[in-house]
Amino acid sequence: MDIIGICGSPRKQATEYVLKNALNTLEDEGYETEFFTVRGKDLSPCKHCDYCLKKKECINKDDMYTLYDLLPKAKGILVATPVYNGGLSAQTKIIIDRCRALNMKDYDILRGKIGMAIAVGGDRSGGQELAIQQIHTFYIANGVIPVSGGSFGANLGACFWSKDTLEGVKKDVEGFRSLQKTLKMFIRFLEKE
Repeated sequence: MDIIGICGSPRKQATEYVLKNALNTLEDEGYETEFFTVRGKDLSPCKHCDYCLKKKECINKDDMYTLYDLLPKAKGILVATPVYNGGLSAQTKIIIDRCRALNMKDYDILRGKIGMAIAVGGDRSGGQELAIQQIHTFYIANGVIPVSGGSFGANLGACFWSKDTLEGVKKDVEGFRSLQKTLKMFIRFLEKE
């Protein structure tokens, strides 16, 4: 598997649609992808109990262990989140926080991978860039190389305006333009490996 796509939405709506569109584009370019959704999963928040410091694994035995197996194998990581209250969804934050246990197992386990972020908000300026910055901060803290689409429309990554509907996101031409720009840069970085 080349790319892991992580959907941080508890609903099967706009965020999942956009992420699957991105993964399909990557598959068309010849990459093998894996889709992981938080929807329907048992995912407990990090307790910051330091169990992972001592035992090199997480105390919470839940569906995060699927990601613990997938993330080390991936060359590239796509995290897609809906925007809740101007930031990440709680489920996306759980994924990010729980990666602490993965790093305690091997400090360099994510280092050098390429990371991309997608944020889907119900409002045009609902906090998409703040959510992307939070994902990029996670990448930077773990040695993942974050990429954006560059200037003129995708400064931090792929930003979507869903108007809180699946149909709304499908009509967001600018959002898909930002996705294509970001995917293009993501592929460029993947090919440098």
